[in-house]
Amino acid sequence: MVAIVARAGATATASGSILPRSTGRRRRRNAFVVVATATGTGAAAPQEGALERPAWSGETPLSRLVGALIAFKPLYALMKLASREVIIRTAEKSNIPWREMTKKVLESDVYEVFERIRDPNLVYPDYYLSPFHAYDEGNLSWLAAAEAEPATMSIAKRAIPEATSIQEANQIVRGNWLNAIEEHHLKYSGNRGINDILDIGCSVGVSTRYLAEKFPSAQVVGLDLSPYFLAVAAQKEERLSRQNPIRWVHANGEATGLPSDSFDLVSLAYVCHECPARAITGLVKEAFRVLRPGGTIALTDNSPKSKVLQELSPVLFTLMKSTEPFLDEYYMLDLEETMRQVGFINVCSILTDARHRTVTATVP
Repeated sequence: MVAIVARAGATATASGSILPRSTGRRRRRNAFVVVATATGTGAAAPQEGALERPAWSGETPLSRLVGALIAFKPLYALMKLASREVIIRTAEKSNIPWREMTKKVLESDVYEVFERIRDPNLVYPDYYLSPFHAYDEGNLSWLAAAEAEPATMSIAKRAIPEATSIQEANQIVRGNWLNAIEEHHLKYSGNRGINDILDIGCSVGVSTRYLAEKFPSAQVVGLDLSPYFLAVAAQKEERLSRQNPIRWVHANGEATGLPSDSFDLVSLAYVCHECPARAITGLVKEAFRVLRPGGTIALTDNSPKSKVLQELSPVLFTLMKSTEPFLDEYYMLDLEETMRQVGFINVCSILTDARHRTVTATVP
């Protein structure tokens, strides 16, 4: 995903209503939130499902059954392999050159960047050392880092299956996300500009580069726990000519070590579903601390209320849960209420595509 795509996507306008707080498991059937689509794509507005969250998540009988299957180690090993094969095969059918992109990273000079960017004294939280995404080492491996960008491209194509190309899918997914951020900030920030941006859980820098393109005058920091991911991000950034180069920081998003009141925007893109509930709360608290008054937090991730996700086939949701150990905790957490309890105001949640929501809020 190259950064220039975001600028095309950013011409779209996002609109939608604030979703109400949860009052029960069932929701009004076929409720929907209107979001932007790129001009001429014909993409339908995403719809909410009938439930607060998928039936295959949380403490439902179906969820417990899936959990029991995953807990059976011989079967789990097969699920992990199957999940990986499905992801790669589906990506390549969508013209994402997964293996080619991976090979290019692994055969590059990225290993030299690793030593410059890594903090050898960083202590990793326990949850981060768990296997996930079909990698035994989680995000602490070169293969995970090399495959991160094609995996991210796959997210956009799955979200917008009617798109005729990966570029078009990115225009919609990233454009709607960026517009949701910009519109919230313009409405609630009290005319504060976006001069300093922190992208927590930046991975290999895809979302970070989109933010830098959308707000070219801002100083942007990409922060991640994986030095492998950061090395890939930094290596790619070194090849680009940018007015304000992105700064990469190897740190824990729950305790960044960055000064308080130092950012106008904190973004977490596709991070929270990979974290236990306690870590999500810690990330939100840290974002609150580093944001200036009037600053905006923006979290984009899977929407529990997505009709598409609620209607996934048993095979797909079982494979997905086999590589996402904290998915149940994510879906069970009331993210909007967590943000309010931390101190955020103007909490807004909008479906920015058929699978994902963007939740924005303001520091008073």
